[in-house]
This record gives sequence, C-alpha cells and structure tokens, in this order.
Amino acid sequence: MSEPRPDLRVYRLGLRTRFRGLTERDGVLVRGEAGWGEFAPFWDYDDAASVAWWRSALEAADLGWPEPVRDLVPVNVTVPAVDPATARSLVAASGGCRTAKVKVAETGQDLGAEVARLEAVRDAIGPSGAIRIDVNGRWDVDTALARLPVLDRAAGGLEYVEQPCASVPELAAVRRAQPVPVAADESVRRAEDPLAVARAGAADVLVLKVAPLGGVRACLALADRAGLPVVVSSALESSVGLAAGLALAAALPELPYACGLATAQLLADDLVADAPRVVGGALPAPHGPVVADEGLLAALAADPELDARWQDRVARVVALAGRGEGS
Repeated sequence: MSEPRPDLRVYRLGLRTRFRGLTERDGVLVRGEAGWGEFAPFWDYDDAASVAWWRSALEAADLGWPEPVRDLVPVNVTVPAVDPATARSLVAASGGCRTAKVKVAETGQDLGAEVARLEAVRDAIGPSGAIRIDVNGRWDVDTALARLPVLDRAAGGLEYVEQPCASVPELAAVRRAQPVPVAADESVRRAEDPLAVARAGAADVLVLKVAPLGGVRACLALADRAGLPVVVSSALESSVGLAAGLALAAALPELPYACGLATAQLLADDLVADAPRVVGGALPAPHGPVVADEGLLAALAADPELDARWQDRVARVVALAGRGEGS
C-alpha cells in the first residue's frame, strides 16, 4: 500500500447542476492489474480520513470485487435543491427510477421551496413511487420534528429521512419521537466507530459509501455486523468509482432499497465510454473490470496546478497508509 503508483490520472469533470456546493468534480484514477480504481475524497476530508478512500481505490485496481449475487441494482434518481420544474424533469429523465432522493436543508432556501420541490417530485414519480429526503445533518432535533411532518405530507409519504441531524444522540431522539424512518449516512462514513449508530438504535437504515469506508469488502463486513438494511450510495464519482458501489450492491445478501448510484446523471462528463445507463430504474452489476477511456482521460485531464495538488495529496496519503495511520 505504501508503494508509489506509476499511473495516476488526475481529472476534472463538470456537473450539470450545483451539488454539495460544487460545480465541478475532480479526483484521481489509478490503474492496476484488476482494472481502474478511483481516489476522489472531497477536499474537506483531511489526509488521515482519505486513507480509506485510497484503500478502496487499490481494491478496485489490484483485487477487483466479490462475485455478485444479482445482475441488476435498483437505483434512485437524485434531485438536488432545484426548482420544481427542474425536479420534474430530472425524474422524467431518470430512466424509469421508481425512487427519488430529494435534497433539502439547502442554505438560503426556505421550507416553502422544499415543499414545492417534493410536491413536484411526487407529481412526476406518481403515487406508487418512493420518495426519501437527505438533510446532510443540517437540522437540530427541534427543526427535524417541526419540518418532518410538513415534508412527509408534501411528499405524500416519505420512505425515510437521511441524516436529519449531525450526531448519533440527535438521530436517536428524532427516530424515537416521530414515525418517518431514519437513515444514517455521515454518522457511518465519517465516524470513528461506524457501528455506533446501530448500537444506539439511532437508525432504521444504514447508507454505505464504498470509498470513504475503505472498499467493497470492508462495507460487506460492516453491513454484516450492523444487522440493519443497507442502501449503497455514491460519493459523486465518475463511472469508475460508481462501479465499486454497484459491486457492493450486487454482492450484498439482501438489497431491500433502491441505491443512490445513478449519480453519473449529475455529471456533464464521464471517464468511461459507453458507461452503463439506467434502464427500468436499475443499473447492471459489473462483471469484470471497469475500463477508463484514454481519449476521455486526455480530454478531461486536470490543469497542471490541480494535477500537482492531487499528486501531492496522493503522496501524503500513501505515506500515511504505509505507516498504518489514517482511518
């Protein structure tokens, strides 16, 4: 793990819609004997927290993934904090997704904007579709308890609320006090102990993201120990990184919920030619290595300044990993 990699390719991709405050996505692809892996921790992850992302990239590049137990992975359409018309169009263009994940708690937006967005999504997805909301931990308990009934009505029923509050005790309080199921994301992937949320009875569902949790095999072990239903979600990677999420979803013994792995639709560009597209609300499980396209890698290569910044970051993270440090 501490050896330098001879083939690191730094990329910069555009986003179709502002997401997580970003208009672009950048990262690194690494090539190994088993294929390509992706190392793309967001810049708010420090070097120690990025070690798990490096392990995940090396797993994809050097080991490949476990055998799948299913050929298709149901996926949700992700609806950022957009206006109602855009929300409708995203659902309509989703490739038949029957589940929508809608972002709320966006800075600068009020409850009325969230209600209008959810009503538009319900109108577009129909009465039998499932709607979940993602808060990214931005509410306190009182805000969660005040807003959830309103948003539940606007959505015509919520499948669950993802990470309504930041801390595990707050999640537990929200779960106990109201009927909408609670899913934990940041309280798993950014926690020193990702099982703490399960032990505390603070969530009904765990959201697992392969890269920040150290790879497919690490996530399979975590899911087994947690004993809760799992949703596999992306970290806004290219189709190279998304393949790892699909490999996890395809290998889980049970997959009761649609997964958040259709996020290539949010990218204006990609690094895989003829990347799989959502059909009938599902993506195919990967069989064999994912292949990055050399022409796309060249066209979407980062500028020298960004390239140097990522090369330096990789070197620091590799050094930490080689000393057995980091998460």
